[in-house]
Amino acid sequence: MARMDYYRILGVSREASDDEIKKAYRKLVFQHHPDRNPESESADEKIREINAAYEIVGDPEKRRSYDRLFWGGEPRAEAVDPTVILDQMERTLFDEGRKELFALLMQRITRIKEELQIIRQRTVAVQGYDSFLEQVVEGRAAEIMDEFLTDDMQGRAQRLVEVATEMMLSQGVAKRNDEGGVRSLRNRLEASFRKGRLHGIASALELFYERS
Repeated sequence: MARMDYYRILGVSREASDDEIKKAYRKLVFQHHPDRNPESESADEKIREINAAYEIVGDPEKRRSYDRLFWGGEPRAEAVDPTVILDQMERTLFDEGRKELFALLMQRITRIKEELQIIRQRTVAVQGYDSFLEQVVEGRAAEIMDEFLTDDMQGRAQRLVEVATEMMLSQGVAKRNDEGGVRSLRNRLEASFRKGRLHGIASALELFYERS
């Protein structure tokens, strides 16, 4: 997989100043915004790509991390434990998945209330009284999650995992020539994103839960 060159996406050099990056971003958003290109089938994808690039290199802290991870532009005083890097990435993917499904469920309040009725019935059957029983909620979330996932969402998830995998490989978490190790790494990152999605559903349900 090729590097995700955010500078190339924004049309600036790695030496560009923060102001130059901001100006380039604004120009690209103006050119490619879907509202200005209603007949373009790729406009949405293009603007997401531009936004993703700016989110990284438009933030000084994230830009430094990106340069270090992808370009080796900032030498380390000491080696970083690969397990620590992997744990951080797993938390990031978990949070991405959580936010995605939480936001989606927040647009479907009627569905949330319907699901809470099902969960209440199952909870009472398990323990004899109503409460927000996590194991029941998580079980129901796993049953219904695929109903909410569109092809676009699955494509986005795949891209996130691919970028995360590339970042981990660049940090030596697994060796590129170790197919089994790379596969295991990718599966682990995918699992983190999926767990985040399940937690996002559970969080939305918990927000509207009222004990009967």
